Amino acid sequence: MPVIKRLGNNVAIFLSTVVGLLCFTFLIGKLLPIDPVLAIVGEHASADVYAQEKAKLGLNDPIPTQFFHYLEKVVHGDLGTSITTGKPVLHDVLLAVPATVELGTAAMLIGLVLGIPSGIVAAVYRNKIPDRLIRVLSIFSHAVPGFWLGLIFLLIFYLELGWVPGPGRIDIAYQYSIPLKTGFLLYDTLSEGDIAAFKDAVAHLILPSLVLGLASAAYLCRLTRGYMIEALTSEYVTTARMKGMPEHVVILRHCLPNIAVPLVTSTALCYVHLIEGAVLTETIFTWPGLGLYITQSIFSADLPAVMGAVTFIGIFYLVVNKLVDALYPLLDARIAKK
Repeated sequence: MPVIKRLGNNVAIFLSTVVGLLCFTFLIGKLLPIDPVLAIVGEHASADVYAQEKAKLGLNDPIPTQFFHYLEKVVHGDLGTSITTGKPVLHDVLLAVPATVELGTAAMLIGLVLGIPSGIVAAVYRNKIPDRLIRVLSIFSHAVPGFWLGLIFLLIFYLELGWVPGPGRIDIAYQYSIPLKTGFLLYDTLSEGDIAAFKDAVAHLILPSLVLGLASAAYLCRLTRGYMIEALTSEYVTTARMKGMPEHVVILRHCLPNIAVPLVTSTALCYVHLIEGAVLTETIFTWPGLGLYITQSIFSADLPAVMGAVTFIGIFYLVVNKLVDALYPLLDARIAKK
């Protein structure tokens, strides 16, 4: 019974949060200085055509009625129709998601590889030269704007040195020769056995993932350092040291398992932030993901596309949070007993 009650509470909280998210997205759509009717009919349309289209979209209905219709459509998987492409927004979003997930995952791996070990080293050598050096680098990486760093990387590594290809996801020579079965370009090129296209896709992925990865590495480094310092000064670590355990055993067996829960939470939040916050990076590198899709939709006054993409990202954020909550009992037995 406690398990069923907890599950019911979680479902109720999730559904209420989704409704709140949809309400917030709906209000944003109403507050944005974008006229969806004008975007459809054009500036030179007559007043009669404008009025007919407005009635067709249901914009003459009261606000609560409009929200109810919007909620009903989202429940049935209808995020609206894009004014720019004329296709369902969900279709366009699902086409853009693999590119963003691929970029965000690569950036997250860079962040994990650089951020967590450096945070551990900084905590172990607290207030010493390694710690100070790592803190300076993490502050710099976190403070530098991503769009500026992206432009500098393109200027140095693409224009000046020619080490990596320019903007885009893959060279135009391979763009139409690779069938996108899943939309994940690295997988699709490998499944087709096209190693040259795979290498080209990896080369295009390096700079944008590095820009995002350095920012996530700085974030994870600072958090890991704080968690580790707290763990290293705890009583169970002092007891382990008094028993003569080597320092690496203390860190691996006692400290890391005890910071796993907050670290997993921070990593998940960082990953979702990479997915939703890659707007400028995708725009600079012409990366055909959700960020570029939202940017182009804003410039095109495509309100259904903007609202649909934001709704999708918000729901994705909530789903990831719930998945992380489900992992807690596996990471900490004390949580499973509650």
